[in-house]
Amino acid sequence: MNTKKELIEYITNLGLTVNTRTKARGHQGFFIKNRIDISKNISEERAIPTLLHEFAHFVHYQIEPKMNITGGSYTALFGEENPIIEKELTKVTNFVDENSLCVKLYEHKDRIKSKIKEYENIIKKEYPDFMRSKPFKVFNKYIKKSEARYLLKYDRVRIVSGFWKKNYKLITVSTIEQDFPDMPESFAAYIRLKSAQKKQTRVSARINKLHKYYQKPNEMFARLIEGLYLDKEWVKALAPYTTKLFYEKLKNGYYPYLDKVVYKYI
Repeated sequence: MNTKKELIEYITNLGLTVNTRTKARGHQGFFIKNRIDISKNISEERAIPTLLHEFAHFVHYQIEPKMNITGGSYTALFGEENPIIEKELTKVTNFVDENSLCVKLYEHKDRIKSKIKEYENIIKKEYPDFMRSKPFKVFNKYIKKSEARYLLKYDRVRIVSGFWKKNYKLITVSTIEQDFPDMPESFAAYIRLKSAQKKQTRVSARINKLHKYYQKPNEMFARLIEGLYLDKEWVKALAPYTTKLFYEKLKNGYYPYLDKVVYKYI
């Protein structure tokens, strides 16, 4: 059992359906009950690690049938809720999947922070006492009479006018100077600052969502199995305590169907 075909055959013989011609719900792979989907778009070198990852979810499901809902627990997987386990498996997860580090998102967030500071400096040239945490009263008074007020909520707005509502114009955060040539520079900067703050909130929410996903015990366990396939010695070095627990339980037959897969592939 050292090829993708043999691994799929072993899994299907256990009663699972393995689909390899789907989009796997937008992921490389997906497991639900007795079905494993593997994306048709993944490279050949990613096929076996992805199959092992999803098979690990199946094994975990045998131990904790509600793990898809609860995210699983370290007690069920390793017999204890030791902080060392989470710490070590975080390192393994970062090794297996660099997306878990959210590097691009953090870089994007830093760029947004720089833009916010830039807009704040523009505003302070005219209003030195300006503070982001307090109402910008002079702006609030001005914006009530301007269609630009819609840009405080949306980055692009289509304004319809006329009796039959056939006339329209598009205003955007990026074209404030063209759309509102009489608007003070500080006010345009404030609108862009508010837009950037909304983007910052969305990026932060995305980062938090990803962290929550990657830190679930069921995902940590699946990436442990995947990591052991990719580089067993390195994973052992990253997670000595957790891999020791894992191999002890594997030897004692604790993980259903997993021993044959591990000893063939890892």
